[in-house]
Amino acid sequence: MTRTIVESKTKTAIIGFDQPFCVIGERINPTGRKILNEELERGDFSRVEADAVAQVAAGATVLDINSGAVFSNKMAEDPRYADNNFVEPTLMKQLVEVVQAVVDVPLCIDSSVPGALENGLAAAEGRPLLNSVTGEEERLEAILPLVKKYNVPVVAISNDDTGISEDPDVRFAVAKKIVERAADFGIPAHDIVVDPLVMPIGAMGTAGLQVFTLVRRLREELGVNTTCGASNISFGLPNRHGINNAFLPMAMGAGMTSAIMNPVALPIGPKAIAAKKEEVLAAGVILPENIDDETFVTLFGIGSTLPRPGKEMEAIRAANFLTNNDEGGAEWIRFNKVPLKPGEEARGRGGRAGGRRRRA
Repeated sequence: MTRTIVESKTKTAIIGFDQPFCVIGERINPTGRKILNEELERGDFSRVEADAVAQVAAGATVLDINSGAVFSNKMAEDPRYADNNFVEPTLMKQLVEVVQAVVDVPLCIDSSVPGALENGLAAAEGRPLLNSVTGEEERLEAILPLVKKYNVPVVAISNDDTGISEDPDVRFAVAKKIVERAADFGIPAHDIVVDPLVMPIGAMGTAGLQVFTLVRRLREELGVNTTCGASNISFGLPNRHGINNAFLPMAMGAGMTSAIMNPVALPIGPKAIAAKKEEVLAAGVILPENIDDETFVTLFGIGSTLPRPGKEMEAIRAANFLTNNDEGGAEWIRFNKVPLKPGEEARGRGGRAGGRRRRA
C-alpha cells in the first residue's frame, strides 16, 4: 500500500489510500492576497501566524507555505526586488521559521524558485513535502536533485513544456514521465504525489469525470498518491462551496488522497453582521438587547465571528467515515461536538455548577 510520509519535528502526516484524507492548508500564500502581501513587505508576519494556527485548528494536517510575494514599494528603491529569485529565498526561510514557531505540523514548501525551495528545505524541521516539479526538462533537472539531496517527497504537476493539456491521457503520460525520471534519481514512487490538474467545471463540462478517471489510473497503474488544488473545480461559479463539497468526496472515492485547500470558514465581519441585523429588524423580528454577535450569526445561520472549519472539512470528514478511514466515527463525532460556551466548563449534566452530587 503506497504511503507518503511527511513530518515535522514531532508529528507525522501519512498520505495514503488507507489513511484519512490529507488536508494541506493553502492560506499562507501572498498570491492574490493584497493585504498579506503588503504586510510581508513590511516584515509583519502576524497574519501568517494567525492563518497557521487557524488552519491547524480547522483540521489541516500539513501547511503549504508559498513565498510568491511581490514587493512593489521596495522595487522602486531597489530593482533587485523585481526578481523573485532575489525576494523568495529570504522570504521562504522567514515564513518557515515563523510558522514552525506557532504550530507543529509538517510543511509543504511551495515556490517556482529553486533557491526558495532549497532555503525552505534547509529551514524546515522534519521531512517536508516539496511543491513542486513539472514535466518540463529544465524543471526536472533543477528540482529532482533537491528532492534526492533532502530525501523528501515531491508534488508532481502533470504539465510539461507544451503547457497544460485538456487531454487526460496526455496529463497521465506527463505524470508517468516524472515518476520514471524520479526513479532515475533513486526517488521511489511512494515519494511522488501527483497533481493531475483539476480544470474548472464551468469551462469544461468533463473536468470532474477527467479527474476521477485520472486519479484511478494514477493509483492503479503508477501506484502513486495524488493531490489537487481543490477549489479549481468551482472557479467562476456561484455557490462554490456546494460544488467543492460534492467534488471532494467523489475524488476521494476515486482514490485521491490529499488536496491543497482552504480548511477555514472565514469570520463574518462587522459590516455583514450590521447588514443582517438591519434585514432582520426590517422584517419585524425583535432582537434581545443584550444579544452578542456570535449568538446572532449562529442563530441566523450566517457563519461565525471566529475562524472555524469550512463546509469542505465537513464533507471530507464524512467521506473519511464512509470509507472506514475514521475508526468508529470518532473524528466525526468530535468534529460535530458542540463546543461549550465560556463558564459552562464546570457545569454538570443538569446545568448546575459542580455537577451531580452523590447521595450519602
